[in-house]
Amino acid sequence: MTRLFRILSQVALFATFAAFVGYFSLLPRYVYAPADKAAIKLSLSHAAERLVPCVQLTPVEIAALPPNQRHPGKCERERLAMTVELEIDGAVVMNIEAPPSGLWKDGAASVYERFDIDPGIHRITARLRDTGRSDGWDYIHTQEVELEAGRYFVVTFRAGTGGFSFR
Repeated sequence: MTRLFRILSQVALFATFAAFVGYFSLLPRYVYAPADKAAIKLSLSHAAERLVPCVQLTPVEIAALPPNQRHPGKCERERLAMTVELEIDGAVVMNIEAPPSGLWKDGAASVYERFDIDPGIHRITARLRDTGRSDGWDYIHTQEVELEAGRYFVVTFRAGTGGFSFR
């Protein structure tokens, strides 16, 4: 009798858990974006310049180093913060200074932002500064795009391919 009770209790508990998981897998329904709006996603990860420029070693200095540390240059690890600005139709909607990642602040800085706007034709300008300059921008891209309701428009960045990419 106790064995039957244990089995029925387990079945009831598993059925309750399955119903709980099943309910929350369907409801409440998650809305990714309003159906009457277009979404612009800015997603990038980029390593800015080093805080201290690399120093080239002379052949005498390289020879003085242990064999496993002989490199032509000496570089500090820490990197500068990256500044990113996004402008839509002449209005700056985002200006972020993203710090470098990593324990020693030597990794890439990452930015992920989303903006829901009215569909239609918009002029988008993306700017990025990854050097030590105090004003101006290292990368700028401006494009007039037509955004559709319920669709995503993605702004990414790859320095190796020339900068910003609008898709």
